[in-house]
Amino acid sequence: MLHAIALQKETIKTKSIAILTAIVFAVALPQLFHVLGAVSGMGPSLGQAFLPMHLPILLVGLLAGPIVGTVAGALSPLLSFALSGMPGAAMVPFMMIELAGYGLAAGFLGKTQMPVIVKLFLAQVAGRAIRAAAVLVAVYGMGNGAVAVDSIWMSIATGLPGLVLQWCLIPLIIFWLENREKRHA
Repeated sequence: MLHAIALQKETIKTKSIAILTAIVFAVALPQLFHVLGAVSGMGPSLGQAFLPMHLPILLVGLLAGPIVGTVAGALSPLLSFALSGMPGAAMVPFMMIELAGYGLAAGFLGKTQMPVIVKLFLAQVAGRAIRAAAVLVAVYGMGNGAVAVDSIWMSIATGLPGLVLQWCLIPLIIFWLENREKRHA
């Protein structure tokens, strides 16, 4: 009984560390991209193109599961907004929903027997579909004029470099982590 409680405490501690780590990266990476955008003269478009907040959420979902991915995804935009004012207030709820969707989908796909790139692609499609549904509900269901329906397609087109970056980095990071574990086992 005591062993089971100790294991449960360790699991909670590990998941808490994973959530906090993902949130830290999901808040810090966009700041780095915004600084690079300011220095290069591209402004906020660099962050919009490379989707730096999405990368750690997809990664933590794939590695740590749906609960960790969902919590980290939902809290990251909120904390980022509280600390930096970004994303803009009108976008925070949509980003919270989208990133929670990414974390949830990636978490459920994480342990499946398919290539990482396929898991990643399916999680990306799920996250974008959830965001699209949220935008449609806001516009048509609630009459929200702050977000336009065409923002669904614009965000996909604008974010293509970020999707490609995720397709390159996330499988490499997971491969590196899995091989690192094997070398130290």
